[in-house]
Amino acid sequence: MLLEDLAKKVVVTDEKLKAFYEEQIDQYTTPERRKISHILFKINDKTTDKAALEKALKAKQDLANKDFAALAAEVSDDKLTAKKGGDLGLFNVGIMEKPVKSAFGYHLIKVTELVPGNIKPFDSVKNEVTKAYQKAQAENAFYEAGEKLTEMSYENPDNLQTVADALGITVKKSALFTKEKGEGIAADEKIRSAAFSEEVLQGNNSAPVELSTEHLVVVRLLEHKAAAKRDLNEVKQEVAGVLSKEKANLQSVEKAKQIMARLQAGESIQVVAAENKLKINTDKGLVRGKNKLPEQLNNAIFKAAKPVGGKPSVFIAALPSGEQVVVSLSKVTAGIMSEDDKKQMELAKKNIANAFGQVEFNQVLSSLQAEADIEVNTKAQVQ
Repeated sequence: MLLEDLAKKVVVTDEKLKAFYEEQIDQYTTPERRKISHILFKINDKTTDKAALEKALKAKQDLANKDFAALAAEVSDDKLTAKKGGDLGLFNVGIMEKPVKSAFGYHLIKVTELVPGNIKPFDSVKNEVTKAYQKAQAENAFYEAGEKLTEMSYENPDNLQTVADALGITVKKSALFTKEKGEGIAADEKIRSAAFSEEVLQGNNSAPVELSTEHLVVVRLLEHKAAAKRDLNEVKQEVAGVLSKEKANLQSVEKAKQIMARLQAGESIQVVAAENKLKINTDKGLVRGKNKLPEQLNNAIFKAAKPVGGKPSVFIAALPSGEQVVVSLSKVTAGIMSEDDKKQMELAKKNIANAFGQVEFNQVLSSLQAEADIEVNTKAQVQ
């Protein structure tokens, strides 16, 4: 039983949708946002509360003759935002009349931008409202149907069709699966566990299995094949293949260790390879993530220790196939940052600055909410 299926059956009308839209109007409203810049005067081991406040008040006086952004760059203790003129990101436009205290220190705050809130018209979000309404109604129906599913599955332990007919859902069949593995719905361990429970093996319906908050399943046994040993002649070749592969893997691991030890001792890689009839693959100028090497080998190469004193770094990388690769890393060249990389780095720096700023912003917001007597100087608006 799926919540999604119940949602499709919910009948909607414009009247119902509009009523739901009005009830949930906050969901369809873009809240008002205010962008602020600040100048921070930290309180710490070197600066007392009084000293920080005095600095803030002095800076407030200086604003009569100085630009806010320039003063922020000059005196703010928030070095991450000082370079941006104290910009913290998206409070009324203008400069707060007095410094505001937070857990970080004292702030001079200037609201530089106000983005008004906006209610999305019903017609523009009708499809979105429809889906939300159907889901909300279906959630109520799903809860009631879940209780009924539990009750009827228990009252009709010998079949599922009666339950399915009463709830308007379909009985589905799976392919055979084992306790350890299955396909389709049987890929879920909860289903396999229910199917192999004593209750189901005895011919009863299972208790409802919750695969997710929107998916309930009752399991019933359709066919059961008991576990049986396969004939030795049937599996002899298969077993021999498995054992042979395991032996070969163990031998390759041991051989790789021996070769690595010889190379680390300073022996020539050409000589060691020739003695063991192995091929040497040489790769130059490998770039992290931009080569055709297997992922495991690529990761091992770029995690390996750098060569020291002209001596190569020798290590082993294991591939998923069981193959062992002995690598002699002779040189590492520091990467050169491309223009795209530089842009990504700058973006990362900005994101870090914004994250730091958001923490301070939350602290300041809490302080502002507590300071009922704070006024906004609307004469100091940004032109």
